[in-house]
Amino acid sequence: MRTLKKISVVLLTLAIAVNSANSYGQKEKKFQEIKIKTSAVCGMCKDKIEKAMAYEKGVKSSELNLDTKILTVVYNTKKTNPEKIKLAITKSGYDADDKLADPKEYEKLPACCKKK
Repeated sequence: MRTLKKISVVLLTLAIAVNSANSYGQKEKKFQEIKIKTSAVCGMCKDKIEKAMAYEKGVKSSELNLDTKILTVVYNTKKTNPEKIKLAITKSGYDADDKLADPKEYEKLPACCKKK
């Protein structure tokens, strides 16, 4: 009977350990990556958008590829989300996926940064 109790305790401990390990693996990732199509056209655009991202709360890093006009942003999911990131891009005068640039900010852009 004592052996049966020992086996039961060992199995219960093992079940708890496995359950804890599964729960740990299912936690939400702290950082996510998003790719956003922009209306950037030159190096000044790249600088301006990446600078705007540097000031955006929760953004860990950003990199704009001028050839593809795709901005890759790594962000903290607890501090921001894709909609806030896109809004920050539009507020800097550029399109972000399907969201159009803020018209007032777009007008402030240098001629070389405007859509052709």
